[in-house]
Amino acid sequence: MNFEGLDPGLAEYAPAMHSALDPVLDAHLNPSLLQNVELDPEGVALEALPVQESVHIMEGVYSELHSVVAEVGVPVSVSHFDLHEEMLWVGSHGGHATSFFGPALERYSSFQVNGGDDIRQIQSMENGILFLTKNNLKYMARGGLIIFDYLLDESEDMHSLLLTDSSTLLVGGLQNHILEIDLNTVQETQKYAVETPGVTIMRQTNRFFFCGHTSGKVSLRDLRTFKVEHEFDAFTGSLSDFDVHGNLLASCGFSSRLTGLACDRFLKVYDLRMMRAITPLQVHVDPAFLRFIPTYTSRLAIISQSGQCQFCEPTGLANPADIFHVNPVGPLLMTFDVSASKQALAFGDSEGCVHLWTDSPEPSFNPYSRETEFALPCLVDSLPPLDWSQDLLPLSLIPVPLTTDTLLSDWPAANSAPAPRRAPPVDAEILRTMKKVGFIGYAPNPRTRLRNQIPYRLKELDSEFDSFSQVTESPIGREEEPHLHMVSKKYRKVTIKYSKLGLEDFDFKHYNKTLFAGLEPHIPNAYCNCMIQVLYFLEPVRCLIQNHLCQKEFCLACELGFLFHMLDLSRGDPCQGSNFLRAFRTIPEASALGLILADSDEASGKGSLARLIQRWNRFILTQLHQDMQELEVPQAYRGAGGSSFCSSGDSVIGQLFSCEMENCSLCRCGSETVRASSTLLFTLSYPEGSNGDKTGKNYDFAQVLKRSICLEQNTQAWCDNCEKYQPTIQTRNIRHLPDILVINCEVNSSKEADFWRMQAEFAFKMAIKKHGGEISKNKEFALADWKELGSPDGILICPSIEELKNVWLPFSIRMKMTKNKGLDVCNWTDGDEVQWGPARAEEEHGVYVYDLMATVVHILDSRTGGSLVAHIKVGETYHQRKEGVTHQQWYLFNDFLIEPIDKHEAVQFDMNWKVPAILYYVKRNLNSRYNLNIKNPIEPNVLLAEASLARKQRKTHTTFIPLMLNEMPQVGDLVGLDAEFVTLNEEEAELRSDGTKSTIKPSQMSVARITCVRGQGPNEGIPFIDDYISTQEQVVDYLTQYSGIKPGDLDAKISSKHLTTLKSTYLKLRFLIDIGVKFVGHGLQKDFRVINLMT
Repeated sequence: MNFEGLDPGLAEYAPAMHSALDPVLDAHLNPSLLQNVELDPEGVALEALPVQESVHIMEGVYSELHSVVAEVGVPVSVSHFDLHEEMLWVGSHGGHATSFFGPALERYSSFQVNGGDDIRQIQSMENGILFLTKNNLKYMARGGLIIFDYLLDESEDMHSLLLTDSSTLLVGGLQNHILEIDLNTVQETQKYAVETPGVTIMRQTNRFFFCGHTSGKVSLRDLRTFKVEHEFDAFTGSLSDFDVHGNLLASCGFSSRLTGLACDRFLKVYDLRMMRAITPLQVHVDPAFLRFIPTYTSRLAIISQSGQCQFCEPTGLANPADIFHVNPVGPLLMTFDVSASKQALAFGDSEGCVHLWTDSPEPSFNPYSRETEFALPCLVDSLPPLDWSQDLLPLSLIPVPLTTDTLLSDWPAANSAPAPRRAPPVDAEILRTMKKVGFIGYAPNPRTRLRNQIPYRLKELDSEFDSFSQVTESPIGREEEPHLHMVSKKYRKVTIKYSKLGLEDFDFKHYNKTLFAGLEPHIPNAYCNCMIQVLYFLEPVRCLIQNHLCQKEFCLACELGFLFHMLDLSRGDPCQGSNFLRAFRTIPEASALGLILADSDEASGKGSLARLIQRWNRFILTQLHQDMQELEVPQAYRGAGGSSFCSSGDSVIGQLFSCEMENCSLCRCGSETVRASSTLLFTLSYPEGSNGDKTGKNYDFAQVLKRSICLEQNTQAWCDNCEKYQPTIQTRNIRHLPDILVINCEVNSSKEADFWRMQAEFAFKMAIKKHGGEISKNKEFALADWKELGSPDGILICPSIEELKNVWLPFSIRMKMTKNKGLDVCNWTDGDEVQWGPARAEEEHGVYVYDLMATVVHILDSRTGGSLVAHIKVGETYHQRKEGVTHQQWYLFNDFLIEPIDKHEAVQFDMNWKVPAILYYVKRNLNSRYNLNIKNPIEPNVLLAEASLARKQRKTHTTFIPLMLNEMPQVGDLVGLDAEFVTLNEEEAELRSDGTKSTIKPSQMSVARITCVRGQGPNEGIPFIDDYISTQEQVVDYLTQYSGIKPGDLDAKISSKHLTTLKSTYLKLRFLIDIGVKFVGHGLQKDFRVINLMT
């Protein structure tokens, strides 16, 4: 194919750029806010992606059968259906070849053809496959073994090959000659000169050789002498593709325009009998590829790079109804081929995916294909398996060779004296909680050991590992790495132990002795629980979100506000975020960014949780910013000084998190381009070369942060002055500092982890020197010892060694805007305030102090798949509301486990198991800048009559009478309530050895019907709410025998019920709770918990 007619960026594609391909984001995302979003290429599955069972392949109509990834992120350069076997061959821009067997596209072989150049063309032969690259022709077996490797001249730039017979090959390219190669001797036998250079496409019939040139011409040459017999001047610009069938030649290409080359929508068709052009064929797509598919008629398949495909007759009129669309993963289709049987079409895109379209459910690539050889399984005589779980298994079943020598097990009696195994010590937690009755002690199970597993020692260990909680010696733990047992118990992944009563008898107070509410982890995609807690404890964000209410069915800001309201009302009981996560799963952008995890991936910890939560952090800030922009800001949100809190076109989230920046691009020609942008968070950029130096260099966190904010990098960019891509220096200067500074740490590899570890060691040594080397080994000190360290009045200013280990992150940073648009960043300590003065006084001069408010960390533990926890500095207002005291305290939030911690623990990162992911810094005295009053946004009109979502619902089917304005409930009124639920996910349980059932994961329920009945008044006993809740998620069990709900009742297309959204019904119940009605019903506590309501 002629690459000059395509996108110039793809024609000059360099293999070195494979790893830097930009991912394709969803079109709904705002590019100015989603800066530096990187999709994880490891998230792309390498297996074939089968079409759903519901997709029906109609006979004679092409439909997509399978899609498969050949090489992640590397564009496909050529595809070819094997002419001898049922195989599809694919070549990539990285010089890699992959073959797939059969219509199921099962991977058959994969190997590297060329290390530096892309594969230009593939030709299948009897005994192997020919691969053509820029200046190399390689013949390889289908399994990957090289048969011969023929190197062409380095000045050659080959693009096409043509197999004239079983042993003769023609090779052409951008030079002014075509080579003839004998495949038997692997020698060049002839060199044919061509008048018009640039032969990129070659075809053959029984009359002519056809050569397509980059100049837009097609020449017809004699089969024996290769002399030009005729020439068609098809296009004025360049030729893209052509094909020949019977007496017709059809071509597509580019025409010259004033602005350059433009894709011509007229196909040039020529009659080979009269050697003249016939009426051009106008098509409705931009043709880049074309092939004849002569099944019943000589119809043409015309393909555009954007994925549109149109079928038409070459001598007829193109019909727009004959267009179908291929859905490529990448933005462009790069190659197209048709099988010999005409039953299959293959498309390759710029992201490395191959799409197979067929016109039958079970297509064949060739009319008569030979049988494909597969690798033979290893045939080894296998012995019958031995069941080691049987206690009475005789060891004599193990075959041993006959020998007369002494066996190793035949030890002398002196060396084999029996020694009893010492019993392990009793767990210290059991001894601490044990109560004695007589001579018998009773204690609750601390659950530090697996059931029926007793640890034992095989040898004496060092004194520092005397505790059995450090190194597991049970059989289940011997294969694990020792560092995994350094994870502190409170940081481990917590799970809920279910019983017959579900959660009712689970002791959450054991994990949370505070009055703050945790979040339950068993809901799908609950990995974001820690980030929800961080946003909740940001006072301006909490107040803003709770004041928000809009009409969108799935609004994350609304659902987050409802969840924050539950967290406000809870007195230590955990809350469910199922409604918020349900709305989260419906957002297309979340799926595009790979934020929706399958249950199996979440349970096994597949993928990097650190990368996932950092992408989620950027997504939620962007989504909240967009949701707030769509709704007018309430009047209650005004600045303390009376000025408007947000400017036109911006949102409150933007005012809190957004940072205005100035991006400057300087070309080497001197041309400079400046544009303004904004971002909601920053990503740490670590110094280059620091990871490879074992000695390392000492950096302050402030230095790295300044480098990340004021980023400077060299990259290729378009220069309007040079009118081409040029090396440019791109710098970023900051115009305005945000109120809340959000930082993604990007510790995604061992290099970044080593950098954090090295800087923590430097900081530890500096702290030792600062205190004169006199740092105690624990936190218990005598007053005289502190006075000797220079502490006046006995004030503790010297921390312990444990508090200084693994600490690089400062609790406060000081940022100042300079007059020349620069930024000064430095670490800030409490002693600096004495020297420089209060932070509020310096704000008038553009100096701001940011205090660390939260850190989100990734806990590495292969036993549980890892988890995410948060350290949060809870402010005075939260303690005042919950506990009636005024102070600040750091807490650990690990789902429903909440525990107060020392502030130094929030910045200590042992990179072996505790890796930082996200940092939140807030401006000092942030809360005093805003009016933080919360006004309930739910109004009484939510109880009035509303239209049903069901199309077939009529008044005769109404089962309730809506409330009138004079019937609005008052405080203390009785309301009867009943709720029915359906099952979205089945319960997961296991059968114990004693025959009892243990619940691993409960069934996931979703509310399906809510009925509220009047408890007084003239219409007492008549329902005023009878809502069926529409759901877009798959229901596995409607529980019809209990709920009365049948399949179809929740489908808006066929339901005859009064169908509403979950949000609409939720607002009704929430309003009734807020005004103080008394509900009457059965099991309401459990119903409210599933509906996400707190009374």
